[in-house]
Order: sequence, then structure tokens, then C-alpha cells
Amino acid sequence: MKSHLEIVKSKIISAQDLSEIMKKKQQQGEKFAFSNGCFDLVHQGHIDYLSKSRDLADYLVIGLNTDDSVRRLKGSHRPINDEYSRALMLASFLFVDYVVMFSEDTPYNLIKTLQPDILIKGSDYKVEDIVGYDIVVGRGGKVVTLDFIPGFSTTLIEKKIKEDR
Repeated sequence: MKSHLEIVKSKIISAQDLSEIMKKKQQQGEKFAFSNGCFDLVHQGHIDYLSKSRDLADYLVIGLNTDDSVRRLKGSHRPINDEYSRALMLASFLFVDYVVMFSEDTPYNLIKTLQPDILIKGSDYKVEDIVGYDIVVGRGGKVVTLDFIPGFSTTLIEKKIKEDR
């Protein structure tokens, strides 16, 4: 029998392996939701967003920016937690089924490889502007935006830490 940690670690998977799993399960009628981000300092807003994302499909896949990708997007002071720590944290959530890392600035190529049924981002995005919209809608899938809980963001946490010094 696998330990809980082994189960969590098994959710962190390569894009190629995940693509094969997804194809088989999609042929059986199961649906995959996909969202992505840096998830550097996980907070209540992330929990709310990710659990609601999982409610939309049979499986939830998280595309996680690698450390190099986060640095390019957020600056040299980020990420605070390394990519494996961030992946492990996400994989430990019961509503996250798979975590797959990507090193590009956007998950476009990852979405192209995985072909999810539902693409999810925050409501601060216009649906048509979400990276991968064309891929998911082009194969008959849905693109969904979810509202965030006001007052919860990694930027706000980082600001509070700096102010408390």
C-alpha cells in the first residue's frame, strides 16, 4: 500500500504521461479541467478557486510555472518557494488530481499537448483572451472564469510581510 506522501508525489507528472492518461479517460467520457499559475504562496483564495474548478469536471489538472518561468513573469525576487515545493503543495490537495510543470511564459503548448475539456482562469480575464481559448473551444470544450475572493492574493501577502519587517 502506498503512503500518503507517495500518493501525493504520484500526482506530479510529465506532460507526455498525463496526455496519455487524459486521452484514455476522455475516450471513456470523463472530463478534464485545466488551470494554471505560479501558486507561490498558497492562500484561501487559491483553495476556493481550485476547489470550484474541480467541481466543474471529473479531474483537475494544474499547469505550474517552473521557477525560471516565474522569475521571468514576476521578477528576480520570485518565486519564494521552489517549483517542487509548490508542486507538492498543490498535489496534496484532494481536489487537485494532477500537477504538470511548464517552463514557457504561457501554458499554450501544454494546453495543446493535453487537450483539456474545460479551461479555467480568474474573472480578471476576458474569456476570449485566455491563453488556450482557441484550442479548447476549437475541440468543443468550454472556457470558464471564476471570481476570486476579495482581499486574497500573493501580492497582498508579500506586501504584508514587507510591512511587518
